[in-house]
Amino acid sequence: MRKITPFLFLLIALLLASCKSKKQLVRSLPSLELNVDSAYTHRLDSGASIAHLFTPDHSSLKQLDKTKKKKRTTRKAEKDKNGNWVVKGTKVRFSTVKLSSAYTGIDRVVNYDFTHRDVPAAFEGFRIVFISDLHYKSLFKEKELNNLVRLLDEQKADVILMGGDYQEGCEFVEPLFAALSRVKTPMGTYGVLGNNDYERCTDDIVRTMEHYGMHVLEHKVDAIRKNGEKILIAGVRNPFDLAANGVSPTLALAPEDFVILLVHTPDYIEDVSVANTDLALAGHTHGGQVRVLGYSPVAISHYGNRFLTGLSYNSAKIPLIVTNGIGTSQLPLRIGAPAEIIVITLHRLVD
Repeated sequence: MRKITPFLFLLIALLLASCKSKKQLVRSLPSLELNVDSAYTHRLDSGASIAHLFTPDHSSLKQLDKTKKKKRTTRKAEKDKNGNWVVKGTKVRFSTVKLSSAYTGIDRVVNYDFTHRDVPAAFEGFRIVFISDLHYKSLFKEKELNNLVRLLDEQKADVILMGGDYQEGCEFVEPLFAALSRVKTPMGTYGVLGNNDYERCTDDIVRTMEHYGMHVLEHKVDAIRKNGEKILIAGVRNPFDLAANGVSPTLALAPEDFVILLVHTPDYIEDVSVANTDLALAGHTHGGQVRVLGYSPVAISHYGNRFLTGLSYNSAKIPLIVTNGIGTSQLPLRIGAPAEIIVITLHRLVD
């Protein structure tokens, strides 16, 4: 076992001390298992997640009444080569590229090859970049933002999707989206809002995004068309308010369409039915933001570590990719939860 430096020991002590008043203390947490049909031997970060200490207070948002029973739509599933149950007709592979110091503020790019039978032929090789939780300006400031813009440009993406929690102050909204608008993609930029964005300057964020030609998906569905075919991008409005937004916009869509669901918190895809979704993308967790020696003092989700980071599946076997995000909340540091962007390449499954 590695020796614990005095600084690390002090940090652990401070974290644990600060969580004594929290109701959800974590004593011993298992390592995260990623359900992935992967040809790579890459190991993603393990450990638990960080909760209210490093994320905004949700007390003003309506919470889930878990006593209510919900109807769930099940889908045919099969076991992958790792013994995990996955939706039939879906294959996922991933790899990770660590970034150099030239990209200060972003530690890595996580690449996913997502193969599905409903991907239209025209979208073979279609590249999606997914970013979330910039929390500008937190640890993520002007220099880091410029590095992100350069990195996004280099990915040669067809579309950019964004998962919310963009800012740590209304004065940062305009410069943030002005910078992101410098990244040009053939199919544009789409985004949902996060809990931070509903707590302050919501109208400013929506207005600024639209000013720069970005599509805000507040319980909306938009079609991306190519060579006479299409994929659908659905976005969820405030997923913490299930009384108002508990009916997923995907329920009105056709099963044969290829549908990507964009939502801030991963809990939503288990809280409610998201039938007709082929791939869900979420942020919010920060990958725990701080994990020391494989442990984190509190839990961020009412599902524990299940949707902490990376690839997982809900009870209906719908695949979900959760990003660690980029910025920070409450404390300006990350330990054991690298800041990242996600790159997804779509492929059509041919039987």
